[in-house]
Amino acid sequence: MENLDQDPVIPRLDLVVLDCPDALELGTFYAKLLTWRIEEGSDRDWTTLTPPRGGITPENLEGEATLAFQRIDGYVAPTWPTGTHPQQFHLDFSVSDVEEAEPRVLSLGATVHEHQPSASGSFKVYLDPAGHPFCLVRHSVV
Repeated sequence: MENLDQDPVIPRLDLVVLDCPDALELGTFYAKLLTWRIEEGSDRDWTTLTPPRGGITPENLEGEATLAFQRIDGYVAPTWPTGTHPQQFHLDFSVSDVEEAEPRVLSLGATVHEHQPSASGSFKVYLDPAGHPFCLVRHSVV
């Protein structure tokens, strides 16, 4: 079987960029949440995080996809589950216990969203400091 990671025509997810009013502020939130480093040279306009194995670069082809944040003038937070500015996507973060993980997420500046669609408690919806919905998702042990 062919190794797709080495095929020059098969893309790899490199970077997910979130719009926000202050890139450094939101980047700091996610850096603390994930315990990733903020890349040198990051500022209020553009902030990039570095995952544990590093991002994908010509020198690090085995790196991981990462997150970046860009400041947008006139930023309007997404509304979810309905509204005039619906979310376009959201991030899910796997944890072993959602309720145990929640105090840390809240202490970093997240808030619990009022709408919680999971009847089983397998995930919970939060808002980051810029208003982007994200979920803590309980991973199951097989």
